[in-house]
Amino acid sequence: MSVKVPPDWPTAAAYLPERGSLTALRDAAAGCRGCPLWEPATQTVFGRGPATARLVLVGEQPGDVEDRDGKPFVGPAGRLLVKALEEAGIDKSATYVTNAVKHFRFTPTPKRRIHATPDTVHVEACKPWLTAELRAIDPELVVLLGATAIRSLLGTSVKVTRDRGTLIERETTLGTKRFLVTPHPSAVLRADDREAAYSALVHDLRVAAAALG
Repeated sequence: MSVKVPPDWPTAAAYLPERGSLTALRDAAAGCRGCPLWEPATQTVFGRGPATARLVLVGEQPGDVEDRDGKPFVGPAGRLLVKALEEAGIDKSATYVTNAVKHFRFTPTPKRRIHATPDTVHVEACKPWLTAELRAIDPELVVLLGATAIRSLLGTSVKVTRDRGTLIERETTLGTKRFLVTPHPSAVLRADDREAAYSALVHDLRVAAAALG
């Protein structure tokens, strides 16, 4: 089930450039003010990877390290993801990684900035960027890491606990696309049995590797 967006909700649509190349999108996203998350964040954290990528990985949002560095998946969860990709037989350098939301949402405290899950309004406001990235790349497979990424592209009918590790084919505004859902690597870091959670993530990514051939 897709999300019905009220007409008065914020959106990044007005900030998208006429030219849809990844370079043009990245440059334009740097100045995005499409939702309130831009103001407390350090910078926009846009996707990274080759425009010819057959596989796109979509996470939730940048974390504290990513917000400061300006690149996605460079913090602890990102390092775990790279390890899992390698173990699954996927070349990280040949994939494109991005997030459903491009600015870090957090709760400030005297000692550190605490991650706060983006609300639906933030996910929907940022969706034009994600859609434009996928249109520019046209990947064969999209791996959605966690509930926020799933909600952004597949709505609320797909659940990570029920549907993980299986290929899902959907008709989208970008045409027929194949998706695979799995937990976000940060969930692996928080798991009580981290070894089992990591093994399950690698298993799901091996399904993605097999689907690409």
